[in-house]
Amino acid sequence: MGAPLAALVCASCVVVILSWLLKYVKLVWLEPKKLERLLKDQGIRGSPYKFLMGDLRENARLMSEAKLKPIPLTHDIVPRVTPLFDQLVKTHGKMCFTWLGPIPRVVVNDPELVREILSNKFGHFAKPKSFPVVRLLASGLLGYDGEKWAKHRRIINPAFHQEKLKLMMPAFSTSCIELINRWKKLVDSSGEEHCELDVWPELQNLTGDVISRTAFGSSYEEGRRIFQLQHELAELIVEIIQFLPIPGYRFLPTKRNNKIRKIDKEIRRILGGLISKRMKAMKMGDVYNDDLLGILIESNFKLGQEQDSKSLAMTVDEVIDECKLFYLAGQETTTNLLTWTVILLSIHPEWQSRARQEVLEVFGDNKPDYEGLHHLKIVTMILYEVLRLYPPVAFLVRRTYKEMKLGKVTFPPDVQLVIPMLSIHHDPEYWGDDANEFKPMRFSEGIAKASRKHIAFYPFGGGPRICIGQSFALIEAKLALAMILQNFSFELSPTYAHAPHTVLILQPQHGAQILLHRL
Repeated sequence: MGAPLAALVCASCVVVILSWLLKYVKLVWLEPKKLERLLKDQGIRGSPYKFLMGDLRENARLMSEAKLKPIPLTHDIVPRVTPLFDQLVKTHGKMCFTWLGPIPRVVVNDPELVREILSNKFGHFAKPKSFPVVRLLASGLLGYDGEKWAKHRRIINPAFHQEKLKLMMPAFSTSCIELINRWKKLVDSSGEEHCELDVWPELQNLTGDVISRTAFGSSYEEGRRIFQLQHELAELIVEIIQFLPIPGYRFLPTKRNNKIRKIDKEIRRILGGLISKRMKAMKMGDVYNDDLLGILIESNFKLGQEQDSKSLAMTVDEVIDECKLFYLAGQETTTNLLTWTVILLSIHPEWQSRARQEVLEVFGDNKPDYEGLHHLKIVTMILYEVLRLYPPVAFLVRRTYKEMKLGKVTFPPDVQLVIPMLSIHHDPEYWGDDANEFKPMRFSEGIAKASRKHIAFYPFGGGPRICIGQSFALIEAKLALAMILQNFSFELSPTYAHAPHTVLILQPQHGAQILLHRL
């Protein structure tokens, strides 16, 4: 009986192994090749599928080469920032495909089709599934679909209404005044008419300070600690996502994984404590309606008290995830906008002068106020043009979860659609032959008339999922820029190297060095 039993066990093992191998081969070879044929049959061209890795190695090679040296002072940055997409479009046309491992990615460069992708109601084109480790950094509203996304959007919306943003102006102003005073001391202590300053980390600190004050109010110092921890976590996670993840790797007790878990646990401990205190205080009748955390908890509490809607309220863990997202999205995007604005106004001093003249006409030497910011037409045009040339995120990704039609093409499930905002923002077909030039006047009649045909401007995404914090970011950027222009003039330092690249967001690879002069 022993020998037949052993043979049966061996045969069973062989069957299991063969079954697993068949599924693996189907996943990493047969399915990708099938999808490749389907796309080609519908007239879409792209790079041929390479076993398991797809275009990951080629993308890594192109990105490494691009980062080796800066580029001239040009706004033609697409080849450096997204070299793979740039080559694919030039070779295969405005709708083409690439491979994220075994997953096909179709690049969609047509604003009319982009509008269709973004404008469909939730559940049509879904968000791509992110790596588990990335969800430690940014989940919340950004990663949800369907009813859960709608619930969270409804709860969070009140925090970004205009009247709430107006209440946050004192926090914005306090952070900006501290920045201005610090810069004045730096210039005065330099012993010269100017000082050299890398504004990238300076503006990172400013926007982190603003988020800490506006999100947590009186608990500002704890908010600062969360900001520091989030920054550390982002750096560690970016190191991991550069490569094709190994299944189960995040569970290994490596030094990096242990540090990621420790930081995430600390962030959740601090946020959990803040939320618990606020919830207890609000139940006792205290009012917190002038910071993001208070507004969020109040909105969540009200929804939970509605008849038959307790299941709609967010859990404490979900509130924590939304607070973490405030930091990542609110801090990084505004840092990006302000940094590139300072760089571009250094390259184009005539526009710096025009913006300063407008600020002085509206405010003089007085502290900018909420109503006055809406009268800054030139400043607004400049910010839009910076967002066009240097959007915070170079591309967005959606996926098909079922067979779907876009234009004349029918896509099967599990195809990713890439919206290359950076490429569209620089495309002469939509912006004219001067698409790579800094010309804020193209926005003189607003966003709708800025591009040649269709709206081809997506710095904050579009459709129902357009960035909920765009007004927050623009108000903060206008206020900070206005106060900087009131007090300083600036020019590029000879040490500045023009090297835009993407690490989560578009940023200056070697910093943003300027020469700062007091007025």
